[in-house]
Amino acid sequence: MGPQPPRTADPNLIDPLTRKLAQWASLSPEEVAVLRGLQSATRVVARKRDIITEGRKYDGLLVLIEGSAMRYRVLHDGRRQVLNIVLPGDFIGFPGCFFDTALYSIAALSETVVSAIPFAHLLRLFEAHPRLAATIFWSFSCEAAMYAEHLIDVGRRSARERVAHFLLELLTRLQAIGLADECSYQLPLTQELIGDALSLSLPRVNHALRQLREDDLVAIENRRVIIKDLEGLAALADFERTYLGRFQLAELLTKS
Repeated sequence: MGPQPPRTADPNLIDPLTRKLAQWASLSPEEVAVLRGLQSATRVVARKRDIITEGRKYDGLLVLIEGSAMRYRVLHDGRRQVLNIVLPGDFIGFPGCFFDTALYSIAALSETVVSAIPFAHLLRLFEAHPRLAATIFWSFSCEAAMYAEHLIDVGRRSARERVAHFLLELLTRLQAIGLADECSYQLPLTQELIGDALSLSLPRVNHALRQLREDDLVAIENRRVIIKDLEGLAALADFERTYLGRFQLAELLTKS
């Protein structure tokens, strides 16, 4: 089943993108309304379908409203590398959409709701709502920082450290959009996908998770992750959440 027809977003709900941006900078009622308008026309993409396909041309970004997705590339021999997990409130297509054709594919991990935002609409924000435009484009630095951390994962962290860091990163990102409590969340991934994201085989992912359980750091029950010792897990993974959004953006916008 392919993409389904557009549907209208519920105007009474605070969407994940607005909720996330509001943590970085104070948004006026007008700016909140502008964000709602940008995301007003949505469509449903079925599970396992591509939202963006590598090699195709796109003239804008998308925002994930509901569900989860993965940014990935498949090599010629069939090996898959997952570059990042896309959560509600995330932009889809950055940075690959700024090239002639998309550099990576993005596939829905569950039934997803997405909204397309043409480049022209984003560029007009710089004239009409420069503070909001700055906040949106500043948010892209979060994604760049995540890629840097994932490079450190692959280059220097052990399998257990990689899995621990990955679980903490997901916790922090899901907390920002209200989908995780202080120490637990529903895991939107299989162990195979975790392995593809961390360049680990399925047995190594399984072994790392077992070690974390035996060390009484993490429990997983019915695909719900429970962090039993936040400080201990963060120390093991050398996890610092600052790269996920502690910007000086609010201070700079106040001075401008």
